[in-house]
Amino acid sequence: MTGLLEFREKLRGFYVKYGVWIVPVTKFLFGLTVFWQINDRLGYMLRLHSVPLVLILALACSVLPVTAMLLAAGGMITLHCYALSMQAGVIIFVLFVIMYLLYFRFASQYAYNALLTPLACLLGIPYVMPVANGLLQTPAAVLPTVCGIITYYYLDGITASATSLSVRAEGEEELIARFQDIIRQFAGNREMYLAVAVTVMIMLLVYLIRRLPVDYSWTFAIVIGVLAQFLVFVIGYMQIGMRNQSAMLAAGCAVSGLILVIIQFFCFNLDYTRTERVQFEDDEYYYYVKAVPKRYVPAGRKTVKKISANKSGKRDGVTREALMKDMDIHMDEDDEDDTDDEY
Repeated sequence: MTGLLEFREKLRGFYVKYGVWIVPVTKFLFGLTVFWQINDRLGYMLRLHSVPLVLILALACSVLPVTAMLLAAGGMITLHCYALSMQAGVIIFVLFVIMYLLYFRFASQYAYNALLTPLACLLGIPYVMPVANGLLQTPAAVLPTVCGIITYYYLDGITASATSLSVRAEGEEELIARFQDIIRQFAGNREMYLAVAVTVMIMLLVYLIRRLPVDYSWTFAIVIGVLAQFLVFVIGYMQIGMRNQSAMLAAGCAVSGLILVIIQFFCFNLDYTRTERVQFEDDEYYYYVKAVPKRYVPAGRKTVKKISANKSGKRDGVTREALMKDMDIHMDEDDEDDTDDEY
């Protein structure tokens, strides 16, 4: 444990020292991943399949607020969907407008959730997002997380129907029918509703547990959140007829639990064995405070090596006579310096 704590303190010190460079580099790599995944997942507009374009967008987003990355990602998705089907592009544009209006109004500080959630779904670990958001954020973070889930399932449906959507609709009736088919397929996705409901429930549950004034509240929140998420998803998948998801669900929850333990170690690592309870008062109130110290590694102390004489009159291989002679020489030099100063 001491080694891990030392490693954490070194990472923190490295971030404090080089944070000015770490933040833009991290944003650049994250933006590069987001734009690359969009082109790889959709890829219907060939003009966007340009490495210089992706690099320029990621570089620009590295020095701009996260909202700029969110807008750029939304624009790329809309153009790809429009290149596949005009109807798909119009529907996703309307969805993004509604999402952005809600996002800017209620949860503009949680832009990363709307980008991280689809990536987590692509990696097969969407279960980490509700618990992590409940641990680190407020209930307002539910909104961008749900927006990310809706975006993922819409694009998943578009990708699955790409062959039929690529056929150009002819006539007004066929155009309207295409709109209705896309909306019906999107609105009838029961797995999306299940994911949204479980996400909202788990985020609120974890948020309430981790704020309880009990020891190991974060540990309880992680364990209960992961187990509750697994059980609710299993029951939900059985209800909607998806009974073959248990293995992937268990693996995803296990990986998510490991990631959450790492998050707890870096963000909320407390030493409950040294808990203190303090009581004091002012003119109006009595205060009862419970103080739990964080785990840390104290700064290294200087050590003084003490030389002791052994029976043979030597000190670490040096005789006593040699040491005394050396001391006499230094004392004579000091006396000469003092004499010079007097003159």
